[in-house]
Amino acid sequence: MAVRAQSGRSVRHGGTGVRDCLFLVADKNMEGVLKGFLSRPGVHASLGCGPFNFDPRRDLHVAHGQNDPGLYTRANEFLQPYAQSHRHATVVIDEEWDGTPGVDEIERRLTGHLIQAGWQQESCCAVVIAPELENWIWQDSPHVCEQLGFEGSYAELRGQLERKGYWRSGEAKPHRPKEAVEEVLRINKIPRSSAIYRDLATRIKTSRCTDSAFLKLRDAMRRWFPVVPS
Repeated sequence: MAVRAQSGRSVRHGGTGVRDCLFLVADKNMEGVLKGFLSRPGVHASLGCGPFNFDPRRDLHVAHGQNDPGLYTRANEFLQPYAQSHRHATVVIDEEWDGTPGVDEIERRLTGHLIQAGWQQESCCAVVIAPELENWIWQDSPHVCEQLGFEGSYAELRGQLERKGYWRSGEAKPHRPKEAVEEVLRINKIPRSSAIYRDLATRIKTSRCTDSAFLKLRDAMRRWFPVVPS
C-alpha cells in the first residue's frame, strides 16, 4: 500500500519486514513508561485492540538531546528515517514546558510533522500529555507507593501531598504531578530514574487511567489493530 506524503513522494508500507508501529518520545522517562507498558504480556488485551508486534529496540526511540520543545520543533527530522519501516507512528510529548503553545497547537504541529515525514493522517497520532507524563502514573495503587518508597497507603500518600500543596483536595490526581513524584522521591532519598517509571508501567492497571492523552493512544491502537472476531 502506498502512502503519499504532502511533499508528493510515495512511501511503501507493504513490504517484507515492515514494523507495526513506531513510538517517538521526548525523554528517557517517557521511554521507560512506554517500554514497561508495551512490553507487558497481553498488552493488546489491556488496550482492547488486536495483537501487534513491539520490540523496544526497533519501535521505541527517544529524541535524544531535544526534550519536549526540541521534539515539537524537529519531530519530522527524527521521524523520516522510519517512514518506510513502520506502518503507523505515534509521537508522545508533554504539554507543559517553557514557551508551550498549549495542547491543541502542539497536536497540530506534531501531526504536520508526521504527515510531512511520510504517514497519512489516519496512520499516525500525536499524543500530548497535560500537563506531564507523571499524570499517567498517579493511580490508587499500592505499586505507586512501593516504587516511590512510601511506607503507607495511597490515601496517606495523597494526604501528605495535599498538605504540602502538590494535590488539591477533591481532585483525582495531583495538579503538579511531576513535582509530586519528585517530592516523594526526595523525602525517601531515592534518585529519580527512568527505571522507576518503567517498573510502574509494568504493574499499574491501565483500566484505571482516565487521562485523555492515554485514551487517545488507546483509541488509535484500537483503530490500527482491530480485534478480529473468532
